[in-house]
Amino acid sequence: MTTTDTPADTADAPGGAPVRTATKTAVLLREDLLPWQRLNVTAFLAGGVSAAHPELLGLPYADADGTAYLPLLGQPVLVLEGSADVLRAARERAGRRGLAVAVFTAGMFDTGHDAANRAVVAAVPGAELDLVGLALHGARTAVDKVVKGSRLHP
Repeated sequence: MTTTDTPADTADAPGGAPVRTATKTAVLLREDLLPWQRLNVTAFLAGGVSAAHPELLGLPYADADGTAYLPLLGQPVLVLEGSADVLRAARERAGRRGLAVAVFTAGMFDTGHDAANRAVVAAVPGAELDLVGLALHGARTAVDKVVKGSRLHP
């Protein structure tokens, strides 16, 4: 069986065996974040990956009563953590590999809307961003190399 990024291919195979896709989505969080910050950053970054890769979305859900629900990402999101240096290195490696990255910086916790978030990021050169999280999607091996040095979030 071949693997692709289409939602149908991320469904369980006949017999209940999961299909392994050729791609991976990862969120990398700075290890010193507070619990509410980890959740907030993960949600924002997963939204960025979804916006950049709409083909990753599965089909809408519905319960037995016919109530409709929004679609979800059609493949798991690996949530990792690491030091500020690990995040900085991951951003640099992703850039060298041509992988698009969603970023969340410490200054974004102090803003109240999207335009202010973009202004906070735009005010700082990339190498100097105070990253608290980043997310990316790409070929499994490329993503693994980008997040090298991180560990699974507990």
